[in-house]
Parts: sequence; C-alpha cells; structure tokens
Amino acid sequence: MNEQTTASGKTYAEAGRDHLWMHFTRHSTYEPLERGGGGAKIPIITKGLGHKVWDDQGNEYLDGLAGLFVVNAGHGREQIAEAMARQATDLAYFPIWSYGHPRAIELAERLAQHAPADLNRVFFTTGGGEAVESAWKLAKQYFKLVGKPAKHKVISRSIAYHGTPQGALAITGIPELKEAFEPLTPGGFRVPNTNHYRAPEQFQTDEKAFGLWAANRIEEAILFEGPDTVAAVFLEPVQNAGGCFPPPPGYFERVREICDEYDVLLVSDETICAFGRIGSMFACTDFDYVPDIITTAKGITSGYAPLGLMIASERLFEPFRKGTNAFTHGYTWGGHPVSCAAAMANLDIFDEEGLNQRVKDNAPVFRTTLERLLDLPLVGDVRGAGYFYGIELVKDKQTKETFNDEESERLLRGFLSKALFDAGVYCRADDRGDPVIQLSPPLTMGPAEFDELESRLRSVITEAENYL
Repeated sequence: MNEQTTASGKTYAEAGRDHLWMHFTRHSTYEPLERGGGGAKIPIITKGLGHKVWDDQGNEYLDGLAGLFVVNAGHGREQIAEAMARQATDLAYFPIWSYGHPRAIELAERLAQHAPADLNRVFFTTGGGEAVESAWKLAKQYFKLVGKPAKHKVISRSIAYHGTPQGALAITGIPELKEAFEPLTPGGFRVPNTNHYRAPEQFQTDEKAFGLWAANRIEEAILFEGPDTVAAVFLEPVQNAGGCFPPPPGYFERVREICDEYDVLLVSDETICAFGRIGSMFACTDFDYVPDIITTAKGITSGYAPLGLMIASERLFEPFRKGTNAFTHGYTWGGHPVSCAAAMANLDIFDEEGLNQRVKDNAPVFRTTLERLLDLPLVGDVRGAGYFYGIELVKDKQTKETFNDEESERLLRGFLSKALFDAGVYCRADDRGDPVIQLSPPLTMGPAEFDELESRLRSVITEAENYL
C-alpha cells in the first residue's frame, strides 16, 4: 500500500466512492458516468498545517472554514497530539458514569472559570447535537423536579441549525433537513431570526428596533403556547445557517428579560461561536448576556478529538443534589480522557498565543477586507462577527431579489463549490435560506491571509456571473 492506494489496490477516491458513506453528500456526484452518475472524483485531503490543507495530488488550499467551524487553533499542532498520546498511554478510556478521571475534572473546572456568572456545572458529550439534546432533556427534567411538569416546549429561530439527533432536529429550523425524518420529537416551535438584511421594510434603517421586534416575537410565541408549557429558548449568539446573522443591539437583553418574566430557560447554543470564534471563550460574553445553559463543541479541542459539552447554572443543578434524584442521561464517550487532554492542550495554546485577543484585534480588518467584495454585482450583503462571516449572493442588489431554486442549484452546486476549491479556497457555498458563501477560518489567520481569501473569492464570484 502506498500513499495513493488502499490495501485493495484501489485509489482512495475509488475506495471512498465504493465504501465511504459521506455526511450530507449527494453520492450521485461521484458515481461513474457509465452508472449514470456525475463522474466526479472525491476530494481527498491528506495533510493540514496552520491554516492550510493539502489534497492527495499535492494541491494547497486555504482552509477558510476551519474544517467545519472547528480547527480554531490551526492544523498540525504537535502540542495537542503529544498530550493525547500521553493520556492514551496513562488512561485511554474510562467512563464518567459515577466516576471521575483527572482530565475531565481539570477541564470542567477550567471551563467553569471561563463561563459567566454561576454556570459551573459541566456535562460532557461528544458533539454539539448531543449537547443540544442534553440541554432539552435537562430542561424537561428540571421543571418536573421543581413542580412545573407541563413545561416541555422549546422555541428556536427560523433557519437555525441545532443538530441532527431527533430532539435537536426538532429544534432545528430548516424544514428540508427534517422532512425525511418526520415525525420528530414534538414540542419545537419557531420565531423569526435576526437577518437584518431581509428585515421587514420598517426596520431597514433601524437595527435596534428590528432586534426588539425579533425578540418580542419570542414573547409572543411563549404567550401563544402558554408560559406554563414552554421550557426553553435555544439561540446561537451568531446564527450559522442562512449565513451568519449577528444579534442586533439590545436583542439578547430583551430576550433575557422575556425568559426571566416567564420562567423560561435561555440556552446559548455556542457549538460554533465559542472558543474564540467571536473573540471570547464564550460568545455570550461578547454580546453581554448570561444564559442558563451553554451548549458547545467543535473548537473546544480544535477538532483534534470529538468532544461536546453543556454548562448549566447552579440553579439547574440544585434539584440533583437531593435524595435519589439523578440526571438519567449520558454517553459512552462523553468526557473521554484523550479528548479532554486534547481540550486542555488546546486551551493552553489559546492562553500562550493569545488567540482570543488576536481575533478581537483582527476582526475589524477581516470585516473591512470582506466588505471590499460589495462592489461586485452578485454580492448583496457581508455580515457576521469575529472570524465568522457570510457573504450573501443576490440576483439584483437594488431590489435584493434572490435566486430561484434552479438558479441557486446552478450557481452554488453547479459552479461555486467546485470553482472555489479549484481556486485554492476551502469554504462553504450554501443555500439553507438564501445563497451564501460562509467563512470561518482558523484563528491563526491574519491580514495577509484575509487579502488572499478576498482575492480568490473575488475571482470566482466574478466568473460566477457567467453561469446565471
């Protein structure tokens, strides 16, 4: 076996086509032409270093998405790999079901120190969807234990993505992702998101008024469903799906007031936004609000090992201090020793290299660089925060007219996705909502890399006009 083939003698692309079931993938793209497929070759990524990755042909790419909003500290960090190897030698696995081990305890303590207020209780999972699932289950059981058993419903925003497990999928606000798996867990309800670019006309020039309007729709939903039945509101600090919707001024302040008034838990889903993506360890700090629960994953280990978590307030933990009460929920791999060791080493790098401050210092430059693309006819909006941005593509900038389904298919999947990759940029072209290009680079990138990203994006978007 050499670098280009598997044990069977097939190339990696051939073996992947025949045996690997890839996630969120149209496999017809890679089926041979003689079998009615697209005949494309599966891209095979073999190496990463810093903010770059390489494929099996030796081609180099700027990682404009940090893998999948994950590799915050960058690729190829030997410090993290070495910490994982040491831990695997000492204790490769042990569950945290009525037991502890040093790495899980150290990491829980460290995370509690970074979390706001009294969010001190860390429950480990293996990913963000599991963390969201855990938060909903905790909300249900908590309210049963405090004598409010009817509180079980949850509210989230239109187009928001919160994961793929049945419960988390019920919270997700993207109909196309749910249709194949319905009926889902009952109890999920939707309110408008904070996409100011497509806000109602009366709010186009007043972002704060729009934020208050959007927040008040949460109160409206609580009252419509009945405050005695609503357990939690799930919100991302910057909404991912749809293309990076930041919160308008005053939005989270008003949401917190609403949740307090009706005894509804506020869950900050920071699967993407935590660990420097916006600038602080937890993005609720960046936007000055205190949730009842934080859910997160991805950047906690910078992708070197799977790990997710839920951080809950002491108020929510209080009923579990008593008698025979227990949160009857858990995962075999939650708090895995090697994953926790990876997370500790990752956070060491954050401290040693000041990655959070680096984001805060460079974020205005990133925004300004990407906003240069607004001179292109197809670019309608550039929005986001920190190192997390969406570029919305439109058919008509004056009217903000978007593309129909056929045009979006031709633009995004027929041209942009491959063209961006061919131009040496790994990022995301998506139409969950309106067509966008998303960028979420490793936190190690700086102004020089921003310029390179902008240049390559400009070339591809300009060429895209020929495919409409």
